[in-house]
Amino acid sequence: AQILSKGELQVSDKERHTQLEQMFRDIATIVADKCVNPETKRPYTVILIERAMKDIHYSVKPNKSTKQQALEVIRQLKETMQIERAHMRLRFILPAKEGKKLKEKLKPLIKVIESEDFQEQLEIVCLVDPGCFREIDELIRSETKGKGTLEVLSLKDVEEGDEKLE
Repeated sequence: AQILSKGELQVSDKERHTQLEQMFRDIATIVADKCVNPETKRPYTVILIERAMKDIHYSVKPNKSTKQQALEVIRQLKETMQIERAHMRLRFILPAKEGKKLKEKLKPLIKVIESEDFQEQLEIVCLVDPGCFREIDELIRSETKGKGTLEVLSLKDVEEGDEKLE
């Protein structure tokens, strides 16, 4: 009747340790997925991120989501290493009428415009910070009343030599 009186199951130290190790690995994986070395634009390996997390003595918080903790880890790692959120590559196609006006509103949210094509409609391929995605999505939807389209082309700007990996 131990469980009834205490109200919770006692997790063994070994189980807790395994759970925390798994979370640690998950956090490192998320960080490796979302970040690049800003100098080389290449992603870091999970092992390298794990090592860096150990170096800053990051301790996993079992009651916080791995995603939240990954953002925390990125912030902390920035103090000790070259690391940055990878950019998202987006393509948007905007109706000609709203295109020009909308482009001005989108400009502050775009890091790099890779290509721009204006025929019957405005087509832009660009890199943005993943944090701006929702704002861009909402802008395009509200300004074009659903006529504009937005698609995610890739999450990382990974370049091997000169050829881009899609």
